[in-house]
Amino acid sequence: MKPGVRTAKALLFFTLVCFASPLDAQEPRPAAEPSAEDRLLATMHSISSHTLLDYVRELASDKYQGRLTGTPGYEAAAQWAEKLLAGWKIKPAGDNGTYMQRFPNPYTLVLPGAELSLRVPIGNQGMVTKPYVYEQDFFPGSTSDSGTVTADVVYVGYGITAPELNFDEYAGVDVNGKIVLVEPEVPVSPDKEPDEFKKWRPYSFHDYKVLNAKKHGASGMVYDYHIANPNCVFVKGFVLTYVGRSVVEDLFAGTGKKHDELVQSIRTARKPVSFETGKVVTVKNVTEHHPEGIGGNVIGFLEGADPALKQEAIIVGAHLDHLGLNHKLMPGAHDDASGVAVLLGAAEAIAKSPIPLKRSVVFILFGAEEQGVKGSEFYVAHPFVPNDRVRGFVNLESVGRGERFMAGGGKNYPQLWDYFDRNNRKYIHRQISATFTANLARPRQDAAHFMWANVPTLSFGTTGARPLPYAIYHTTKDAPEIITPEIMEDLARLVFLSVVELAS
Repeated sequence: MKPGVRTAKALLFFTLVCFASPLDAQEPRPAAEPSAEDRLLATMHSISSHTLLDYVRELASDKYQGRLTGTPGYEAAAQWAEKLLAGWKIKPAGDNGTYMQRFPNPYTLVLPGAELSLRVPIGNQGMVTKPYVYEQDFFPGSTSDSGTVTADVVYVGYGITAPELNFDEYAGVDVNGKIVLVEPEVPVSPDKEPDEFKKWRPYSFHDYKVLNAKKHGASGMVYDYHIANPNCVFVKGFVLTYVGRSVVEDLFAGTGKKHDELVQSIRTARKPVSFETGKVVTVKNVTEHHPEGIGGNVIGFLEGADPALKQEAIIVGAHLDHLGLNHKLMPGAHDDASGVAVLLGAAEAIAKSPIPLKRSVVFILFGAEEQGVKGSEFYVAHPFVPNDRVRGFVNLESVGRGERFMAGGGKNYPQLWDYFDRNNRKYIHRQISATFTANLARPRQDAAHFMWANVPTLSFGTTGARPLPYAIYHTTKDAPEIITPEIMEDLARLVFLSVVELAS
């Protein structure tokens, strides 16, 4: 064998010994344990937009009849949610070992047969009736009494009698037995004139406007507030309907006055401009009032592991209820089946969290939000965890449609907001904005009562959705087809990450 060949073979042998033998002799290395962050993210990714959309479809279905608090449909929806919580081993925190916290809640059913029409004079003493179209032009009052009233219409602005403010919109007009046309809210902005608004605030409530109209002898009210709305008092013998712009314009036609200009003059001069329209309308509603109604909040909790810190809590809430039937199904997909879906998605993940929770986490599905935020008002007065031990309340209100997050109260409570802002920037990457909430006006969300109880509060909503050719807020069109599942998934993931961090 030539020397060169021997040298080449020796080098090959040396190479095999050096590079192959140690590998052959080495034991397989065990896989590295996933980090706490890896386990947390794996749980986060288990939250699926498909599951959340299924929850929305379930709640918005005919099965629950619009989820008006007090009705069998609402009770069935509550039982459905309770089964999910129980399946995730989230403990009940309601009355007597149940998930349900009960409270009094009268309600009214709206039945088929509602009508609204205008009598229009034609020629010499002739008359033609112009009927209006349900939903397109009006909604029957969700708390109206049954009955039919045909009467003259008197415009009374905001319907306010406030002697201490030297403001009485019923002065100088006779509304006895007539129908009043009334504006919502008050002629003062809570944002632009907060100190002045406080004086007017009691007159902004729907209940006040109806009771004041009845006090002055009116038989009915046409409310310039074009939605279905059960947030109003029931008054025996009084009919109420909610109308859109077409009806208001017809009532002003031929009066020599323009509606928008008149409203602006009230806001600017703070002087009544009430007048008789010379128009006659017929309002017919068919309803069934239930003064014995009982509502409920669904409450569950995960107990913290730390002996001291478990006495404190983070609360996540959304309202389970919607408008029921008016007289058609009000599905309430965006408002607020989406909030319930996000809460449930986050709750399941939090229940399976790989990070031990030191503080307790409470989940509340509120009833009667649409009937005057009565469920959250009752809860705050009868809390499962004392309000001064709640380190944060996260409210989920209409979070199923759009591309961006909004966090009401974020600028009120920057320390609470920081958890969500930081986790969004690190993991979710959605555009998100925080706002300051003065919380002076009548309560429109469950968040209001927690803020008034000095609980740090964020109320999440979504925005940036493509425009639709029809209104969806408190209409029959708030259906699952308008939902953006991905925004719910991202928000549920953000709530999961942030609540786990806050609790642990």
